[in-house]
Amino acid sequence: MNDRIRADQVRVVDPKGNHGIYPIEEALRMADDQDLDLVEISPHAEPPVVKIMDYGKFKYEQQKKEKEARKKQHTVELKEIRFRPHTDTHDFNFKTKHAKGFLEAGHKVKAYVQFRGRDIIYKDHGMEVLARFITELEDLAKIDQAPKMEGRRMTTILSPHKKK
Repeated sequence: MNDRIRADQVRVVDPKGNHGIYPIEEALRMADDQDLDLVEISPHAEPPVVKIMDYGKFKYEQQKKEKEARKKQHTVELKEIRFRPHTDTHDFNFKTKHAKGFLEAGHKVKAYVQFRGRDIIYKDHGMEVLARFITELEDLAKIDQAPKMEGRRMTTILSPHKKK
């Protein structure tokens, strides 16, 4: 920017869009006449490209755009739903309804069956619970991870279908 530019000649782009190749001293004088800054845009070009602009205003608008972009971005959360091998029908329906809400909001859902103590011998019951869960939500979600055992848990991960 301004005096820090080390090239002998530069391609100058002024605020009106006109451009030409000038010695650095003349380019600095042109920027100073307009009470603006000379900012290097493309240092590796031959000759380097510089633009006459208000650098403070440029930085301010850039920060404003970044802030707006951060505001609009959506973070996907992983919501967890816990079952037991002998989860009752009412509890299952209640938890499935919550999972539907999470998927409609655009979040991923991790459903798992927790085996405690001697429950571990009922792995087939756990698989049935997760299979029923997946079939209940197949119109809203796709399977990211098929049901599998991880220690004393059998887990599956569902993510929402892409919105059209």
